[in-house]
Amino acid sequence: MPISRPLRTTFIILIAITLSIILGWGLASSANPPRQNTTDTITNPQIQYGQELYLENCATCHIGLPPAVMPTETWRQLLSDSQHYGVVVKLPQDPFRTLIWNYILMSSRLLEEKEATPYRLAESRYFTALHPRVKFNEPVKINTCISCHPSASDYNFRDLSSEWQNSP
Repeated sequence: MPISRPLRTTFIILIAITLSIILGWGLASSANPPRQNTTDTITNPQIQYGQELYLENCATCHIGLPPAVMPTETWRQLLSDSQHYGVVVKLPQDPFRTLIWNYILMSSRLLEEKEATPYRLAESRYFTALHPRVKFNEPVKINTCISCHPSASDYNFRDLSSEWQNSP
């Protein structure tokens, strides 16, 4: 028994919709690759070299922040603007800037919908979430991290000063 024309048309439309959904999902997945957890050891040599370049270029004037503390949009601005918080800096040139950017992209976080792009550490939602019970007596600055994180200059924010060792 032959299939009626309306049923055949409906079947073709359903196949087209299914294929569109599958292709769209695949494209969306490839456009937004999973981000690497910054607590994991970096095994990709290019990403590892990007981290080394980041620390060489950024941690010479101040403590290098883990990229996850600020959203990707903040880092995009910082890597493209030579006006760095009121100081003119020489930006790394390609291919080094691209390597740094790839490291930051893999490690930074996305902005939430309608979240303002933070340009100061204290404005960062992630920084605030990591320090929920910390009362800061003075404005938060990158170089003051070392008062609670004595190994911060070595890019180690897990070690805490004795005052904070057993804090809940």
